[in-house]
This record gives sequence, structure tokens and C-alpha cells, in this order.
Amino acid sequence: MDDLFEGGRKLPLVEDFYTIQGEGYHTGKAAYFIRLGGCDIGCSWCDARYTWDRRVHPLVPADEIIGRASSFPSASVVVTGGEPCAYPLGYLCNGFKERGVETFLETSGSYPLTGEWDWICLSPKKQSPPLPGIYERADELKVIVCDESDLEWAEDNAGKVRSSCLLYLQPEWSRYETIISVVIDYIKKNPGWMVSLQAHKFMHIP
Repeated sequence: MDDLFEGGRKLPLVEDFYTIQGEGYHTGKAAYFIRLGGCDIGCSWCDARYTWDRRVHPLVPADEIIGRASSFPSASVVVTGGEPCAYPLGYLCNGFKERGVETFLETSGSYPLTGEWDWICLSPKKQSPPLPGIYERADELKVIVCDESDLEWAEDNAGKVRSSCLLYLQPEWSRYETIISVVIDYIKKNPGWMVSLQAHKFMHIP
């Protein structure tokens, strides 16, 4: 597969754009988003199903992506998907490091980690659990909550990350009205957790 992507010099790009981070620890900060195509996890609630089939998204030179992202005022990028770790990301990270741009990753952890990152958000999925090595690298654990059973999954993952890793529960957007009270009550009883909201959806921005 590396031959297809030329060692990460080409990547299947769905979209890239400058916006405000809407989730987790960095909510409210300006950042350049890079969304890569391809995901085989298949979450039933996924709001980015258009990313799943890698073949429909063009292979774009990483240098082109780096150049665009580096032209914006915020010296930080968020690489997301799809599942970005399905691809070799070292070349992309190195290009940003050379330009003094911070690199933030959002991943399910189900593929081996490549590249050097300033911040890693691990969002584990039950049907394709994280690989063991990602837990010690995660700066932020963000668990999507659809129903109360997801709280047990959240605690299982929280027991595997570093003590310094920040813990977030995020209501699944389509069930926000019914699940937010469950999340709030749980966090009040378990204050090691914090709530993450998809603020960009409330603001009606990408």
C-alpha cells in the first residue's frame, strides 16, 4: 500500500479547510482541518460516511496540502478522517514540523500510529478496538456516547490511558436531546470525565 501512497507523499484527500475546532480539549481554537478518505470501522452513527470509500477521493500530493495549510494564520492542523492512521503520515508530519506548524491527530487507534504528533485524540470504537500501543500516546480520550452501555466502554478505555490523558464523553449528535442528561449525570458522579460537545454543529460551521 505504501507504493500507492508513495510513502505518504500522496494521500486520499476528502477535504481541507480552515475553521474552528469544535470538539474536545481544543474546542474554540482556529485550526486547519485535513480530512482523509477511507474507513473500514463502519460506525452506525457516523456523520462522515462520505469518507468511507477511499477510492472515490483523489490522491493529492502531501506537499500541496502542507502548502495550503501553512498559508493560514493558525499554525496548527487537525488530521482526521475517515481513519487517517490507515496511511503513512510521517512525511506529512515532517513537512509541518519544518514550517513550525503544530500537528493534532484524531484517530480510532485501530491502525498503527505513524508520524510525530503534538496532540493525539483517541476516539475508540467497540467494533474495532484500539491497538495496545496507542493508549500510552493519547493526550485525550474522547468516547462517543449513544446509550448508557457506552459508559462502560468509556471506563474500560480510561483504565488503559496515561494518568495525564484528558477524559471526554461526547453525546452522539443525532441522539443529543435524549443522551445529554445521561452524560451530565454521569460526569457529576464521576468528575474525572468532562463533556465534549460538537460546538461546530451548534455554530453551523464546518
